[in-house]
Amino acid sequence: MKMSFEQQWLEFDYNPFILFSSNGKIISLNTEAQFLLGSTSKGEIFELATTYASITFGFKTSFIELNFGRYKFFGLTVGYENEEQIGIKLYQAPSFKLKKPSPVGELTNIFTLIDLCISTNSISSKTIYTKEFDPTIPEIIINANNTIKVLNKAYACFISDNGTIHTRVYFRIGEHINFEDKKYSIFSIEISAKNIDNKKVNELKLLVENTSFYIDVQKNITINIPMILA
Repeated sequence: MKMSFEQQWLEFDYNPFILFSSNGKIISLNTEAQFLLGSTSKGEIFELATTYASITFGFKTSFIELNFGRYKFFGLTVGYENEEQIGIKLYQAPSFKLKKPSPVGELTNIFTLIDLCISTNSISSKTIYTKEFDPTIPEIIINANNTIKVLNKAYACFISDNGTIHTRVYFRIGEHINFEDKKYSIFSIEISAKNIDNKKVNELKLLVENTSFYIDVQKNITINIPMILA
């Protein structure tokens, strides 16, 4: 069934929304909520909904700081009109407003660099590499050599005892990085697998200290990169 215009606004909202049944089963959720559930469980979000719900039927907004992996929230709204369903919407806080030296490099296709690193790391390996790329991300100004070093180090954090390594590239809506008083949008390269080598993660963190990249390490590794086009 085709979504109405109002339903599309909810579906593509920057803020996660989930509608639960009274026993915690998900009835519906938007796209951003699907990504959020990769960093937390539906049980944890349902517990937030029941904890911060109004005592009587209606809606209640609470301002609290929450962190789930790469997600940071400054508040939430919980609403219910009967005992059968309860909805929750979480409000994302913009991030990555720190300053680093402005990156230098050449116009580069980031997908080409990722494919090169996957090809290198898959040699003599039984690991399966899967990909999920946002094709709307354009070529950007980036130091290709530094990027390859960071990506190879990130993949090395997952090499041992992993059947599958998944790479996702996506645009971070509403977030930006400041360079020399200019704001640039951000996209992320998220690499995930079952097991992570914390010693190699520390080596990765040292490697990116002198780059324009920002990394977030939870159960996966997320490399956040400014989208500089010219």
